Amino acid sequence: MSEVMEAPPRGALTLVRLIGTVGLLVSLLELGLYWAQGLAAGHHAQWRILPVLLRLIPAAVGLVILIRARAIADWVADKLDL
Repeated sequence: MSEVMEAPPRGALTLVRLIGTVGLLVSLLELGLYWAQGLAAGHHAQWRILPVLLRLIPAAVGLVILIRARAIADWVADKLDL
């Protein structure tokens, strides 16, 4: 089941995984900053659903990228003729 990948497809897979992870991290940082901004105002502001959902979009995209990483990496390798 475990097949050895050549260097270029393995590099494409690493790049795709990195992009997915960055999407998740950016989303978490944005949510943390949104939460800290509400606390810094001196009162506990209520979270609004639309700004939270907008900040979760990169997390959803990053999660889909991580789930489909192998297929996306194969597609990238085919497009770049690696």
